[in-house]
Formats: sequence, structure tokens, C-alpha cells
Amino acid sequence: MPANSTFLGASDMARTVDVNQWAKIGAAARLREIQEELASIYRAFPELRGQRGLKTGTSGGRKRKRFSAAGKAAISEGMRKYWARRKAKAAKAAAAK
Repeated sequence: MPANSTFLGASDMARTVDVNQWAKIGAAARLREIQEELASIYRAFPELRGQRGLKTGTSGGRKRKRFSAAGKAAISEGMRKYWARRKAKAAKAAAAK
């Protein structure tokens, strides 16, 4: 059977399952280490408990532009005209066929 075959033999499948089991055991051990480290950090800095992220003193994001009613109406009218032109162009192209 070629080396790049997509079919796995029984020994290859067993080896894959074995690797997956070892990976799972390793991940569980690392998770325990992280949880212990987190507990240690919370003991040293109890004020961090319950916080989601660091606050840097800035607003954290861009400010949104607000449109006035007149601005919204102008944009709406412009889009209405845009789509009317596209629809007319498509109809003209369909009629030419």
C-alpha cells in the first residue's frame, strides 16, 4: 500500500487512538496547572476576581458616528435612486437578449 494512502490499518488506527488519549491526558494536566496558577494569582491579587479584561484608561473602541434624520433620509433617497438605476440597467440588458 502506498505511503500516502488514506486508508489506515488496524495498527495505525490504534496508534492514532493512543496518541489522542495521551493528548487528552496532557491537556487535562495542563488545565490543572493553569487552574492552580489562576488560584495563586487570585490569592495574590483578590481585586482581579470577576474582572473580564484590563482597563487601559481609554474608551476601548472607536466612537460611532450618529446620523441625523435628514442624513438618513438623504442616504435612503440616494440608495433608492442607485437601485432604480441598477434595476433599469438589468431590465435593459434582459430586453436586449
